[in-house]
Amino acid sequence: MNAPPAALLDARYRLGPLLARGGMSAVYRGTDIRLDRPVAIKVMEPRLAADPAFRARFEREARSAARIDHPAVVDVHDQGEHVSDTEIGFGDGPLLFLVMELVEGGTLRDVLRSRGALGVPAAFAVMEPVLAGLAEAHRLGMVHRDVKPENVLISRTGEVKVADFGLVTAAAQSGASSAGMIMGTVAYLSPEQVATGAADARSDVYAAGILLYELLTGAPPYTGDTAISVAYRHVNSDVPPPSQIAGDVPPELDALVVRATRRDPAARPADAAALLAELHRVAVRLDVPRVPPPVPPARPVEEQDTVPAAPHRLSGGTTTSAAAGPGGTRTMPRPVDDGPPPHLRARRRSRRAFAVWIAIVLVLAMLVGVSAWWLGSGRWTAMPRLVGLEQSAAQQVLADADLVGRLAEAHHDDVDAGLVSATDPAPDARLLRGSTVTLTVSSGRPTVPEIAPGTAVAAAEQAIRDAGLTPVRSSEAVEDSESVPEGAVVRTDPEAGDEVATGGPVTIVVSSGEGESETVRVPMVIGEDYEDAADILDDLDLDAEEEAAFLIGRENGRVIGQDPPAGATVDRGTTIHLSTV
Repeated sequence: MNAPPAALLDARYRLGPLLARGGMSAVYRGTDIRLDRPVAIKVMEPRLAADPAFRARFEREARSAARIDHPAVVDVHDQGEHVSDTEIGFGDGPLLFLVMELVEGGTLRDVLRSRGALGVPAAFAVMEPVLAGLAEAHRLGMVHRDVKPENVLISRTGEVKVADFGLVTAAAQSGASSAGMIMGTVAYLSPEQVATGAADARSDVYAAGILLYELLTGAPPYTGDTAISVAYRHVNSDVPPPSQIAGDVPPELDALVVRATRRDPAARPADAAALLAELHRVAVRLDVPRVPPPVPPARPVEEQDTVPAAPHRLSGGTTTSAAAGPGGTRTMPRPVDDGPPPHLRARRRSRRAFAVWIAIVLVLAMLVGVSAWWLGSGRWTAMPRLVGLEQSAAQQVLADADLVGRLAEAHHDDVDAGLVSATDPAPDARLLRGSTVTLTVSSGRPTVPEIAPGTAVAAAEQAIRDAGLTPVRSSEAVEDSESVPEGAVVRTDPEAGDEVATGGPVTIVVSSGEGESETVRVPMVIGEDYEDAADILDDLDLDAEEEAAFLIGRENGRVIGQDPPAGATVDRGTTIHLSTV
């Protein structure tokens, strides 16, 4: 999509040179001729613009992105649709474009290519604004879905901004992608995006954790010859701590990266604001120095202005300054002041020497005292009593005791949701300062999960187990149903939403098949192991056929695609083709 210099969109935006090109769009430097200001103009690929569903979704996502008013998010000024013609250089048909703030600089990818691993202080300097921008989007109910170095812009003055909110969402939810395509950049995709395509704020947290790993080590944790091999690693492997590659990464930062990239979304921080709070606590604990964000490398120029260097003090009582010109660099003598008489200078030197020795003695005494305290009781602390406290209050008490909390969640029949139900180690245990302790937070009594009528029994049993309850099958728990096929779930007893004691029984009521239809709706089995998926399909009189995504398949692999798709109505006995890794 190369536009001529005179191209004008919507009679307002003049296109300039091409700045970048991606899979869905091209970005041009432009000018808003009405306000006479420079802008960046993102022009979507014509194949996407031709899709009515994408156009509608693009317009909604652009309006949503424009609501994000935060210094760490690229401003969206306008969006529009232009009917292209031969004069503008894009051919016939609709042309979708997005007008954004122009960030003079480059991307975080440019920084990584030029510098490699950034080190801990610079990584914190980049991640803090990135997470702050994502946190504002999450507060407004938006999910980025494609957090990566290419979508983090850094200006020449060190401003860090997140770009491209909503574009991947528009493509994914409009159906613009082909069947089975995973939307997003595979090196940063969360396991749930790979397995089901679903994404929420915790998916952005996972990508931010991968981004932090790359800033600390210089490369993402998973690479491969094919996208599917990288996707396989996200679904089936835990992200390793970055200290395995970068030896200067402290344990507290290792733990933060590992927690942000848990394969189970529930084990990650709830959103970018929660991850940012944890990042701040780690920065305070490690006393990470504040440094400016690294700026992208300057584009080469043939000539640069020469700036005089700052004066440097010389030991011989002179100063030197660098200046451009035929004279080059010259050393200029500083005027010498003879000062007071010699006997007064000697007396002053004696007093200064005495004061210096007193200061040295005091400092040594203080160091001895601090060392004795630290080697004795100072480096130890006691595990506080936290059971019954709210999660935030418990974490503050831990921080005051110089301890680091790792959160876990579990059902509890007697402790209200959101309160600490247990700690490991137990209260009053003697711990080294900086130790990590586990806080188990109660999620209250488990509730019976919502199970749609027609769900296969195996899937219902698994959902009940996942809720911390025990599924029960009974020959008497059968009901006639005209809409639910024989053997499929009609309802549960107790009903969905009812609270039950942890591990309590939930009876599955199945259909007797009265009035059974010859057709059936295909269930969603992506994310299931192949054998479990085959059982679910078999309960609906559907056959399963495995198609391994690799030449050498894995026994009972995980399903990453299905054909026909979930929700399709097919005849009983139809074969469902399952792609596995």
